[in-house]
Amino acid sequence: MKLAPTSAASALILLAATALVHPLSAQNMQTGPANGGNGDAGAATATATEVTEPPAIDGRLDEAVWRQATAMTGFTQRLPDDGRPATERTEVRVLFDAEAIFVGVWAFDRQADAITYGERIRDYEVNQSDAVVFVLDTYNDDQNGFVFGTTPTGIEYDGQVANEGRGGGRFQGGGFNSRQRFQSGSGGGFNKNWDGSWTVATTTDGDGWYAEFRIPFNTLRYSGDAETWGFNVMRRIRRLNEESLWTPVPREFNLYRLNYAGDLEGLRPPFRRLATVTPYLLGSTARDYTAATDFGQDGEFGGDVKLQVTQGLTLDVTYNTDFAQVEVDDQQLNLTRFSLSFPEKRPFFLENAGFFSVGGGGADLFFSRRIGIAGGQPVPIRGGARLSGRTAGLNVGLLHIETGAEDGLADAHGYSVARLAKELPNRSRVGGLLVNKRGPDGDFNRTYAADVSVGVGEALTFSSFVSQTDDSDAASDELGWDLSGEYSSRDWTVTAQAREIGEGFNPEVGFLPRRGYRYYQGHVMYKIRPPWLFEIRPHVSWFTYRSRKAGVERGFEESARVHIDSHWEWPSGAQIHTGANFNTEGIYEPFRILGTDVTIPVGTYRGWESQLVFRSNDAARLSATSRIHIGSFLSGSRRGGNGSVTFRPNASFSTSARINYFSVDLPQGRFETVLTGMNFGYFFTPRIYLQSLVQYSNQVDSWSANLRFGWLNTAGTGLFIVYNDVQGFDFPDGLNPDGGRFVESGTLARSFIVKFTRQFNVLGG
Repeated sequence: MKLAPTSAASALILLAATALVHPLSAQNMQTGPANGGNGDAGAATATATEVTEPPAIDGRLDEAVWRQATAMTGFTQRLPDDGRPATERTEVRVLFDAEAIFVGVWAFDRQADAITYGERIRDYEVNQSDAVVFVLDTYNDDQNGFVFGTTPTGIEYDGQVANEGRGGGRFQGGGFNSRQRFQSGSGGGFNKNWDGSWTVATTTDGDGWYAEFRIPFNTLRYSGDAETWGFNVMRRIRRLNEESLWTPVPREFNLYRLNYAGDLEGLRPPFRRLATVTPYLLGSTARDYTAATDFGQDGEFGGDVKLQVTQGLTLDVTYNTDFAQVEVDDQQLNLTRFSLSFPEKRPFFLENAGFFSVGGGGADLFFSRRIGIAGGQPVPIRGGARLSGRTAGLNVGLLHIETGAEDGLADAHGYSVARLAKELPNRSRVGGLLVNKRGPDGDFNRTYAADVSVGVGEALTFSSFVSQTDDSDAASDELGWDLSGEYSSRDWTVTAQAREIGEGFNPEVGFLPRRGYRYYQGHVMYKIRPPWLFEIRPHVSWFTYRSRKAGVERGFEESARVHIDSHWEWPSGAQIHTGANFNTEGIYEPFRILGTDVTIPVGTYRGWESQLVFRSNDAARLSATSRIHIGSFLSGSRRGGNGSVTFRPNASFSTSARINYFSVDLPQGRFETVLTGMNFGYFFTPRIYLQSLVQYSNQVDSWSANLRFGWLNTAGTGLFIVYNDVQGFDFPDGLNPDGGRFVESGTLARSFIVKFTRQFNVLGG
């Protein structure tokens, strides 16, 4: 189906107008008060106490000023015994002065010697240790918030909530990414990648552990006249797998379900202009052996400027943007004919990333990794700006980036993104998106989209988007749309989805692994809680991709799967998954499996495979995971899977090893795939660390090593020293560094980088 640009724009406007017409009907669907939970008893309320002499941030909480504030107590379990009082006492107090908010937490524990500390590094996954995490709904809109937390080791853990934690962002953890820090897409509902400027300190004694936070007002964004913010606190006791909250949240939701948050009253947040400058200096030496060049030395400088335009809107400007300190990607195994998604890790693209998110789950309409990366290689980012935040009741995201040309890799391009969204009552939202990519000689690609989300009561949510692309090739002026619904209760989770992506639908600044299909999906899960287990989750899911491509039979089934499984989880967090997959792959044109000489012919291949997943207690000193598949695969069979082992003897050191192995037997040929690697981390303090990552893949015939030293300051700035080495195997003549002779292996690239970056307050600090 094709639609003229004018009619497409009309359709998008009509969708947005439909959601905005008669707002009273949306208000009538609201079942509970804002930040008040389920409406039965109204909002829990706490008062922040203003002080003139702030406490010292040392984690001791022994200053008299803390006794001026009223303690928040009476925490209620969400897990494992939802609705019951927490097993250990927790007290929380909130102070503020003209500069910052101070949060003090007394996490009492009658078994203080059994506290689980976790790794001592920023943004460590707090599910694997004792922790305290709180959320500030600074706009009091039940949708958006800032998250801060820590563990007994005193780490900084922070993030941003958008759309009450729902969205297209999917954690990509496991393997080497034990902290599960990074998400795919443009952030989704919880953007853990965001790093704010704040401080925390902790102490421990025989009665428990204590945390003292200082959150500067200039780290937050809020309405200038708001004296009441949404607020909730979660405490985790890892040895009990217990999670409790100050204001109760049903088991099926979590801390980010902000309409269950309480009210924090008495605040007087200041209104003033603020600005920071974050310059960097970089020196490097590198050699590309494939180009037969010698080591070259290079020096760079650049940086970012952040200006608070209003109390809710922030302007970020970047010049000569560099991401040398960013963690390298975990390699992935790919036996499919589709491209893989790698998560965004670059700091400039992380703040307010959720504001730009539309789509997800295989159709991200904006995917920031398309900017500054071409063919898997970095492209210079000359500069750009982003205006993001909230104004006049709207979530606003405006972004423009200019990239430079790279010989033989990419031309110079300009990227512009505009995103507006309006929050409505009862977890509802309507918004629009425009993405424009401008190239040389008048080339362009544009994506238009409108999206809507409607909450019905507490358990049911409907979401939809409709989008059209337009570029220099008129054949790309086609539509994509999606409609999904989710029902979530204490015992049931049910989802359903339909999506259609036109063959000419081409969002070049998005992520779309396939086009020209109609997709249907359904999922049903039931939760059983016997006294001898934490939870049993039997479930069944199904999806199918039906072709809408020219030259392919309409409705031809390109891919399908029926998944029948049950998750068995113990109180320690250990899990076993037992299931089977019934797969269909319809190949309408031959494709070669990456890294092999095997080509799969046209045909429809059906079969089934067994699946067994094991996951031990992640918080233990020695933990392991494995996933085993045995059964059919395309025209033949395969057996194998992946596994990892992590050793964490104390808070200062951890090491992990993983392997991903498959033995595949097809009529077209036999082959084995191997992806292995190992990492270690030594954490001198929560802000000083040494990490390494070594990976080998026989699919790309190479191994790589990355060694990073970081000495962090505030908001992810500091000193970074990075060494990279990439080795290749089976070089063809002329591609190896040994004088053109054929060798079995050799160096592809090597680099050493030193970077220093520092944040300075230049206005209102």
